[in-house]
Amino acid sequence: MNRADAPPENAGGDTPRQLSNLQLRVASAVVLAAVVLALTFLGGPAFRVLAALISAAMLYEWTRMVRPRAGAPLSYLPEGLMGLFVVALVAGLPAPVLWLSVATLLAAAAAAAMLRGGAPWEPAGLAYAMLPAAALALLRGDDFAGLVAILFLFAVVWATDILAYFVGRAVGGPKLAPAISPGKTWSGAVGGALGGVAGGLALLWGVGAPWAPALALVALALSVVSQLGDLFESWVKRRFGAKDSSRLIPGHGGVLDRVDGLVAAAVALYLIGWASAGAAHPARFLLDG
Repeated sequence: MNRADAPPENAGGDTPRQLSNLQLRVASAVVLAAVVLALTFLGGPAFRVLAALISAAMLYEWTRMVRPRAGAPLSYLPEGLMGLFVVALVAGLPAPVLWLSVATLLAAAAAAAMLRGGAPWEPAGLAYAMLPAAALALLRGDDFAGLVAILFLFAVVWATDILAYFVGRAVGGPKLAPAISPGKTWSGAVGGALGGVAGGLALLWGVGAPWAPALALVALALSVVSQLGDLFESWVKRRFGAKDSSRLIPGHGGVLDRVDGLVAAAVALYLIGWASAGAAHPARFLLDG
């Protein structure tokens, strides 16, 4: 009997290899979640270092995908600019100064790309890595409102991901964006959005934050944006023929693969907070009811 014709080694269940991969994914997820939550609770410099590490990893994976070969038009200018951004972020610069620094660094990258005749992919990667990290750091800050804001963000995005996966598998139906991500369905997107709203409101209730109907709309907006962020990263990978952004996270692929929805939602939450409570304390609107 050919090996291909042999019955499954674990008929009616997962194969040992599948179980091993699942165990690796679960173990990695638990460790990462524990580290991220611990640094989130600490806040201040510890959380800013976390945001900086995520940003640097995002740029590393992005440049690996978009650079056709060593000696690309911008050489290692993006990495140098990222280094300056990391210093500014970890230093805890005030919001106006930090955003001015980000704008200056991105303008330098864009100008270099124009002068050297390069494609806009590397400056775009810098923006993709810097903007969410700055938003996360300013959202968290050092106070209780910042802690609530980041936990609210996590609750919405993680609940969206979980419900989208299970509802999509259980219900199926028309594909959401088959040319970009064939596995995603409209049923999963709707289930994810409802799960995101429930997760966000449950978090606010759990921490004793005042509730207002507008916060349900905020959670819904963040859920939708996180799903769009997921699709955007899938489009970039497809554009450059990459299955995973990297193999930095055992069993999960790359950092971009794990934070694509989170970083998009982080920028959206910061903008909502900026409009509601100001650039320096964007998280406080969540506790104002």
